[in-house]
Amino acid sequence: MGADLSKDSIDLGLYPGKSYLRIDNSINGFHLMLNWLKDQGINASTVMIVMEHTGLYSYHMEAFLHKHQIRFTKVPALQIKRSLGMIRGKTDKIDAQRIARYGYEKKDSLVALGKPDQTLKRLQILHSTRRRLVRYRASLKCAVKENRVVLKESDIVIQTDLVLIKNFTKQIKTIESEIQKLVTTSKSIRHNCELLESVIGAGPVVAVTSIVKTGNFTEFANGRKFACYSGIAPFEHSSGTSIRKKTRVSHLADKEMKALLDRAASSAIQYDKELKAYYERRLQMGKSPRSTLNIVRNKIVHRMFAVIKRGTPFVENYLRAV
Repeated sequence: MGADLSKDSIDLGLYPGKSYLRIDNSINGFHLMLNWLKDQGINASTVMIVMEHTGLYSYHMEAFLHKHQIRFTKVPALQIKRSLGMIRGKTDKIDAQRIARYGYEKKDSLVALGKPDQTLKRLQILHSTRRRLVRYRASLKCAVKENRVVLKESDIVIQTDLVLIKNFTKQIKTIESEIQKLVTTSKSIRHNCELLESVIGAGPVVAVTSIVKTGNFTEFANGRKFACYSGIAPFEHSSGTSIRKKTRVSHLADKEMKALLDRAASSAIQYDKELKAYYERRLQMGKSPRSTLNIVRNKIVHRMFAVIKRGTPFVENYLRAV
């Protein structure tokens, strides 16, 4: 079953076949879905519901499906779109049926999602809120910087923005305090945060963000897969004997995680003796600073996965032969 979700409604489509139903994104709508399946002689326990990642729009439906032990999975919208080939036209009904067809074609590789840890779910919401507030504050700071070119410091425009920046900073600190309290309530999350922060360059923000993105390191098998997700894994681009392009990273990435790893790498080449020496040695060889920094980002990711897998903190043990 394909489910095309929006804030107020959900469009459902079955494949094979063209059965279709629109329901409200509410408990009443979810019960209507069960009755609809029953009327068609379909046992809900045999259905796999496929939906796109839509943030919080699927929150209540996921809770309902877990409660009634109905399998479901979530797939990136771009992944579904590219699998369909050339398409024309778009409606909610058509989208639901296309998602259902995608699920039917990929049924052997789909994995049902388990019930999420509530602490981790809450951490994801807090993290998303903090990220949004930081983005708003950065925009205001940029506006103040530009307005100071033509306006006096006492101007109401600048003063209003300064007050808002102060309030955003206060709220960001409140959210960060709530995040720290939440981290301490979960033994596994707290332990993993401590392990991640032992990696030079990976501070509290990188640690919490990594836990949120990886589902507390349960959704990625290894560092390479997470590096690919973060957009720092290099890929070859060649064909036959004529096409030999430079190995480069993909633009399909989690840009937030990529930016955080970039800052982590910049910090690591200053304070980690091994990575600093490696970075300088590469530059002396004439290598690109950006490609070298990307290698450092990958090293940090693999160190993070290593300390989690090993269960012990990172220990700096850099010895260089003279």
